[in-house]
Amino acid sequence: MEARLNILGNDLAMKVVGHLVAVDKVLAGSTLPRETQELVKIRASQINGCAACVDMHTKDAAHAGESQVRLNLVATWREATVFTEAERAALELVEQGTRIADAAGGVSDEAWANAAEHYDEDQLAALVAVIALINAFNRINVITQQPAGDYQPGQWG
Repeated sequence: MEARLNILGNDLAMKVVGHLVAVDKVLAGSTLPRETQELVKIRASQINGCAACVDMHTKDAAHAGESQVRLNLVATWREATVFTEAERAALELVEQGTRIADAAGGVSDEAWANAAEHYDEDQLAALVAVIALINAFNRINVITQQPAGDYQPGQWG
């Protein structure tokens, strides 16, 4: 597959992506566990069909020490026993936050309350921002058909 737009070769696209990367750096410094952030990014990317982001975040997570079993089971987290209750709450929130159009009420009060049981206010703010950010990246990559498969862990910082 060939990309519709060379993001790295377009000044405007790179400015936009640069700002998104800056947001990601802020989130990386938050108290929301990095493992949770990666699981959220992987799950949203799976839902959105963003191969480039699935490639990147599974490789980065594995490089950071995440187990292959957990990476293999992200898409089926409800049936898997390898995720903590906090991670399960984050995965439910990312699914509902990514599939907003699928439910007239958006994110349920139950999903929010469950997440709030496991994360403090700053972590919830980071979780919401991670969900929004990865959805933005997914849309850029899917719309422009960015190819996947050759990402190297840490390639983008």
